[in-house]
Amino acid sequence: MSDLRELYQELIVDHHKNPRNFRKLEVSSHHAVGNNPICGDRITVHLLIKDDAVEDIAFEGTGCAICTASASVMTETVKGRHLWEVESLFDRFHDVVTGSPDEAPDTSGLGKLAAFAGVREFPMRVKCATLAWHTMHAAIEKKNEPVTTE
Repeated sequence: MSDLRELYQELIVDHHKNPRNFRKLEVSSHHAVGNNPICGDRITVHLLIKDDAVEDIAFEGTGCAICTASASVMTETVKGRHLWEVESLFDRFHDVVTGSPDEAPDTSGLGKLAAFAGVREFPMRVKCATLAWHTMHAAIEKKNEPVTTE
């Protein structure tokens, strides 16, 4: 678990300082806004979906290090995937970060997302890590209401 904790810290710092896909898409088919009032995170996720796959994805806004890093890794991970894969990743990621800190998380096949298993040790930070994912999910579902962690 200490290797996972170290990876978590390195990944968070890297993706917070240099977020990937941090921009507004020139052309998008889906978007949603997410807000975590406790931490002050506020992001917008933009997607270009074609043939039931994520052709492009980006995010913009302000967020803490965990929120920004999670959004950055999420965009790298889901770009090019079919929507059914994205939904499966969302479910698996959510299970990993919300699981009991006393149980070893099943991070097989999650790649960089596995590093976020460390969030489960800090329940107040789970909302920071999942905000981008819930916002992306709302965008895919074309929900008009802003996503909130409350």
